[in-house]
Amino acid sequence: MAEGVRSDEEFSGTKPVEERHRIDEISLDAWMRLHVEGYQGPLTVLQFKGGQSNPTYRLDTPTRSYVMRRKPFGKLLPSAHAVDREYRVISALGKQGFPVAKAYALCTDDAVIGAAFYIMSMEEGRVFWDPTLPSQSPEARRAIFTSKIETLAKLHTYDPQAIGLGEFG
Repeated sequence: MAEGVRSDEEFSGTKPVEERHRIDEISLDAWMRLHVEGYQGPLTVLQFKGGQSNPTYRLDTPTRSYVMRRKPFGKLLPSAHAVDREYRVISALGKQGFPVAKAYALCTDDAVIGAAFYIMSMEEGRVFWDPTLPSQSPEARRAIFTSKIETLAKLHTYDPQAIGLGEFG
């Protein structure tokens, strides 16, 4: 199996939540009932395999799936792992019709699950960890790269001040 394909599979999908990343699921469920429009449990929590620096979870209910991104537990630098910034950017871009997940709610109260977090919609798609896309045919790579360029060009048509992101560097 090609290296890029193995990486794509190794870091895609979900796994049971690692012990060091466990959260209070009962508290999360109660918070979501109050703050996430349309939420109805029960809740099943899994962890994405490749969540990068902020632990990322798949939250499944009988009718809908969500994604939760949270700060790591413990003491952090004030500007590190800024899930609040992620939430603000996704919210602002979503209101413009830009293709991002729907931002549902932000929680900055560490008492809920031990760290700040936000909830967004779960969007199905493909994960490519190797940016050269070795698992794709030349025609598929061309289509993916063209779409990427068009999406980045659209992103650059927004005036940050006009969409509420003027103070972001």
